[in-house]
Amino acid sequence: MVGSSVALAYWCGIGDYAIRTLGTESTRRIYLSKPYEPGIRTVEFSLDPQVEPDTTSKHSITVKYVGENYSASKAESYCYDAVLDIRMKK
Repeated sequence: MVGSSVALAYWCGIGDYAIRTLGTESTRRIYLSKPYEPGIRTVEFSLDPQVEPDTTSKHSITVKYVGENYSASKAESYCYDAVLDIRMKK
């Protein structure tokens, strides 16, 4: 099972890559196109939805469902949450 900290790392990575490397606008949506599979530990993202995206408000971050999506800036913001969490645990 993917814990929320693992999901944060995936979203952080794609948000950072989309903005810094691809030059994606911060408001552009990033969609999960291939969910996490135990044993494989990879996910795939797309800038175009593969299915009708779920636009309901979520209380947890996951990489389990095709169509999960965040803006590039929201995804990248999880990088800062991870840094703060590491610093607080020391």
